[in-house]
Amino acid sequence: MISDCLIVDFRITGDDCPLSEATRLTGTDVTAQPPQLRDDGNVLLQFSTPSTDEFADTLDRDDRIRYLHRSQTVDRDNYRCLSKHPCVIHQLISAGLLVDAIEYRDGEALLTGAVVGRDVLTGVMETAGETVGVRLERIYRLHEEDDEPVASRWDLTPAQIESVQCALEMNYFTVPREATASDVADEMGISKSAFLERLRRAQASLFTDLFS
Repeated sequence: MISDCLIVDFRITGDDCPLSEATRLTGTDVTAQPPQLRDDGNVLLQFSTPSTDEFADTLDRDDRIRYLHRSQTVDRDNYRCLSKHPCVIHQLISAGLLVDAIEYRDGEALLTGAVVGRDVLTGVMETAGETVGVRLERIYRLHEEDDEPVASRWDLTPAQIESVQCALEMNYFTVPREATASDVADEMGISKSAFLERLRRAQASLFTDLFS
């Protein structure tokens, strides 16, 4: 029995999937169920939006969308369709992410899912780091009552939190890195050795709590 289960939130930007593009073009928010990749390579999509003809027309004109079905209630539209364009989310699913909820807004997607076990967590995080436009927003244990960011809940000092946040913002953790340790240290106005020490202590505290 595996007891390690974490909830993770990812923000996906720059993905050219049909739903992302439609929200960017129309300003419509989309609540979607996890996509289902079929054996023929098509993706089954199920989602809902506030009632709007503009969004429906935009999707209907997208050559990647097939068999678009729309049912309307008083204030929302429910859709089902096939997409010929697998999106970035499928890479995370293939790595082991159990998708719970997806929200599309202004061309971005906020993805919430679960990872079970250390090996799955490692695979999902490596996939996210190697995939352009995927950023980790939060990570927290299943059934925790609060929803504060991970740095605020675990035993990190303010200096460590500042270092991790600055490193994230400068894409220090991406693969390949877009900033060096010296770049982050200069941005913070501290020495490179001071930044690396804060980062190592923060990582040690976080990983010890996650995997103990």
